Amino acid sequence: MNITQHFFDSAARHPGKAAIIDRNGEVLSFGQLAEEVKTTAAYYRSKGIGRGDRVLVFVPMSIPLYRSVLALFHIGAVAVFLDEWVSRERLEICCRMARCKAFIAPFKLRTLAFLLSPELRRVPVWLGEKVKQTNAASSVEEVSGNETALITFTTGSTGIPKAADRTHAFLQAQFDALIDEISPAADDVDMPVLPIVLLLNLGSGITSVVANYNPRKPKTLDAAKIRAQILSHGVNRLICSPFLAEELARHSAQHPGKDSTQLRRIFTGGAPVYPDQAATMQRGFPQAAINIVYGSTEAEPISRITAPQLAQQGELSKGLAVGTLAKAATVIILPVTTSPIEVSTQDELLALQLPHGQTGEIVVSGPHVLRHYIDNPEAVKQNKIFIGNQVWHRTGDAGYMDAQGQLFLCGRCASLITDAQGHILAPFLWEGKLRMLPGVTAGTILQLGEKIMAIIEPDKNADQEKVKATVQNLYAFHEIRIIAHLPRDPRHFSKVDYGKLKEMMTA
Repeated sequence: MNITQHFFDSAARHPGKAAIIDRNGEVLSFGQLAEEVKTTAAYYRSKGIGRGDRVLVFVPMSIPLYRSVLALFHIGAVAVFLDEWVSRERLEICCRMARCKAFIAPFKLRTLAFLLSPELRRVPVWLGEKVKQTNAASSVEEVSGNETALITFTTGSTGIPKAADRTHAFLQAQFDALIDEISPAADDVDMPVLPIVLLLNLGSGITSVVANYNPRKPKTLDAAKIRAQILSHGVNRLICSPFLAEELARHSAQHPGKDSTQLRRIFTGGAPVYPDQAATMQRGFPQAAINIVYGSTEAEPISRITAPQLAQQGELSKGLAVGTLAKAATVIILPVTTSPIEVSTQDELLALQLPHGQTGEIVVSGPHVLRHYIDNPEAVKQNKIFIGNQVWHRTGDAGYMDAQGQLFLCGRCASLITDAQGHILAPFLWEGKLRMLPGVTAGTILQLGEKIMAIIEPDKNADQEKVKATVQNLYAFHEIRIIAHLPRDPRHFSKVDYGKLKEMMTA
């Protein structure tokens, strides 16, 4: 099997249909892209890149990115993908782990890489992202399902990132699972801000519009520009981060127009969505079916909930509703532990699971669940439970299931705080509670040594002393600090970056 076959099948069915509309308005049809992929694949082969070779693709989300990635899959090579927001330090770590044979990037990025990255200078072959003509023919390389197609890195901001081994079989299973959840229609025109989803669209014959948005600088988001793209290209489906969905919804609510009815379906995920955010999305796009998807790098999707269902949730004292399980996912809740879970039979594993309503670690199984990390047996031992051919993934997320089969999220297991009285405080749930207070834009709680503090990002015109008094009435915090902006994760600009926050609080 070779995962690119889905794309070539789509190109054969719809050669004249737009495959990708770039942020600059350039349109490439499925037929044109298929020819460029074959040409690029032949060029890569002429440069000595072949089956199993790892190639770092450092190209912004665009037509050249997907032409390069599909060409690598086409010849059985391995695309190594780093997010655009990656820091220099993380770049060095990931390059050292991946041990790539080649590096593909625009000229400017190659120049910067040569000047700034010792690890990249060790990569033997450097290539640009443009199409290079060659007379050589290039046929699809037949590969086995367990051969690696794509390597991505987990998003944790602390510690060493894990290199996710996305095999051709895994990508096929993820393709099937996401198709089940998204149910694409023939006339869909999608704006997928999550890179993996655009690959899914190419495999299912759906037109994709690349958003005019720089994920490295989320604060520069111009909702009016993206709205103009939506209207101009007839976008009727949006798959994006909660931050982007909420910003677009606010803009749409303030400037009602055709896009509020043109968008039929919205899927958002990658970060938590609280009830008030779901209500904001509803107000901005009242005619759209809005779905919030819960998942992780290693298992996407796990569950989903609609915006109307979430908007109706009241107090988050126990957990945030993330909905019903995806068709492909099986979930159990196990006691929280930092040790590997070693069992040999399914009965032994199921004997550990907690009853309905009791909080523990969310553990998921299914054909779309990642089995391995590249060259990291310790991470596999810590995060995976193998029973025969079945793998269970420990998400590291705390949560519980209710008697009706609804899943609830309580944040990261590692972030749970136990106070002097033995009560467990979940920063994730406190964030949902604090954001609802008058005068508060966002907030969280943090433990530093013996102290438990609340950190508040206030509204511009808030009475800060009044905000502090309100927060102190909720819990006897050792300290309440007011800061201008809570640091957010660089990928989705939605979750609190606890590592950076701790640095700020101890500086």
